[in-house]
Amino acid sequence: MNDSSPLRLAEITPANVNDAIKVRVREDQDTFVAPVMYSLAEAYASRDTAWPRLVLDGDRPVAFVMAGFDPGAENPDHRCGIWRLNVAEGEQGKGYGRFAVEAVLAEARRRGEDKVTVSWVPGEGSPEGFYLKLGFALTDRVDDGETVGELFLA
Repeated sequence: MNDSSPLRLAEITPANVNDAIKVRVREDQDTFVAPVMYSLAEAYASRDTAWPRLVLDGDRPVAFVMAGFDPGAENPDHRCGIWRLNVAEGEQGKGYGRFAVEAVLAEARRRGEDKVTVSWVPGEGSPEGFYLKLGFALTDRVDDGETVGELFLA
């Protein structure tokens, strides 16, 4: 992170949608996270519950995060969770992913939520270690073939 350029989240707008679409993970990570363009289509279709945000370091797009907030969802794992986290190739390991996750946790607290879930495709190179390091715990649940982790908010 560049201390002279504060990190911030930006709502996706017509002015920055192309910047968001350009956020691409490393090629070897493509099997673990959908492209931002897919996420934006999902956000459009789920606009009552999706919370897509561009992570900026100053004015430079470095990551994309999308959470979902649906307190009435039938599946408890779908009530409050991280749907996507894409940190741009060349920007990983700089704290941008942590910032994005912490921003989702802050939004969840603001909304009065007590638990946040995340799921990932298992396998070598998956983001499992990243989420566990941030305090998510493995569950015995699987959602659409993905491992579910959860973090209880204090």
